[in-house]
Amino acid sequence: MESRIVISGFGGQGVLTIGKYIVYGGMNAQKEVSWMPSYGPEMRGGTASCSVVVSDRQVGSPIVTMADAVVVMNKPSLSKYLPKVKKGGTILINSSLIDTKADRQDINVVYVPANDLAVECGSARSANIVMFGAFVKKVGVITYENAISVLNDSFAKKPAVLETILKCFERGYNLD
Repeated sequence: MESRIVISGFGGQGVLTIGKYIVYGGMNAQKEVSWMPSYGPEMRGGTASCSVVVSDRQVGSPIVTMADAVVVMNKPSLSKYLPKVKKGGTILINSSLIDTKADRQDINVVYVPANDLAVECGSARSANIVMFGAFVKKVGVITYENAISVLNDSFAKKPAVLETILKCFERGYNLD
């Protein structure tokens, strides 16, 4: 099994962090992984994306040209990466910021109101965590248990924040 993934959005939306969490979850499951970030010189507010590969065998190249799964957090990312989802693949769209519908019938499309759900959970800055939860449920590259372990490890020194992070993750994971 090999999963090739792209996560994209504005700098500051946590797209690189989603990619890291997927990689850490893959590592916890003894998978081979790669994570390759890409961002503009503006960093915050500019374009940011990362390519992630999770595999049962050694990763030959970290470059993802056609993806099994794509997460887009903003409208420019949808335009850029929608054509790069493989037939039968999945795209998760942040419908809080993207009002455009995906115009492909050969892929699975999941609309996640990530920003809205994060605000409901009490953390406007955690839309990426909501999206991470939806990704784990809908794509299945890493298990729920591995994802929770990654979040617990990442926020172990911030127990007050961890509670909200887990709430955001659960909202995304349990999205219908």
